[in-house]
Amino acid sequence: MFQKCEGIVIRSTPYGESNKIITLFTREFGKMALMARGARKPNSRLSAITQLLFCGQFLFQQSRGLGTLQQGESIHSFKEIREDLFKTAYSSYLAELLDKGTEESKVNPYLYELFYQTLDYIDEGYDATILTNIFEMKMLQVIGLRPELNQCVNCGSKEGRFAFSIRENGLLCHRCFELDPYLLPVSQATVKLLRLFYYIDLRRLGSISVKPQTKKELRTVLSMYYDEYSGLFLKSRKFLEEIEKMQSMLGPSSKEGD
Repeated sequence: MFQKCEGIVIRSTPYGESNKIITLFTREFGKMALMARGARKPNSRLSAITQLLFCGQFLFQQSRGLGTLQQGESIHSFKEIREDLFKTAYSSYLAELLDKGTEESKVNPYLYELFYQTLDYIDEGYDATILTNIFEMKMLQVIGLRPELNQCVNCGSKEGRFAFSIRENGLLCHRCFELDPYLLPVSQATVKLLRLFYYIDLRRLGSISVKPQTKKELRTVLSMYYDEYSGLFLKSRKFLEEIEKMQSMLGPSSKEGD
């Protein structure tokens, strides 16, 4: 039985001497794995369409076990991502986060659109660091994590200065700082952005200009939170951290969108 789907390759693994097993995140079927026979051969018609982040329409043969990829046609080349080391690093990290944070065959058209839109914005030159933060915040809901971002997690106050507490799973107001000696004393700009990123409709994203110190605080909060609660180990995280260090030394390398 042959079926079609729209999807993006989020993992590509060698199998045997000439084959690959690819993992697609699709609009119609959620996450699914397919065997791509002969895809590792240089002249294979499946070679290009089984590359990481290939976005297209796929034709596959479904069976009781692993389905078999037959052919594919490109929808979006993400050319700028493929030609830029920084954009590739961020996009690969997002693909691994999506892969590790989702279950097989669980259909989620919204998440597919979010991933596609995020890659599209990175490709267009929007700030990849901020887009990564937004995607990470959105993925918290998929994983089942819900930090308190609207008020103090202890007393419920919405007024005053706030800091982020990993231990208490959310914001603490200045009256409750003593509850967590290890809380993260972030700026109020960081607090506002954490809340914004959690709720924002990415399709309505405009130009966002974020100071380097605020970006650093966002990365600290999100990295520590994921380490504490997600249970995910992402190999691409270390490489991305090295890229971010390099980026900070070179200065901003991407332009904000309009």
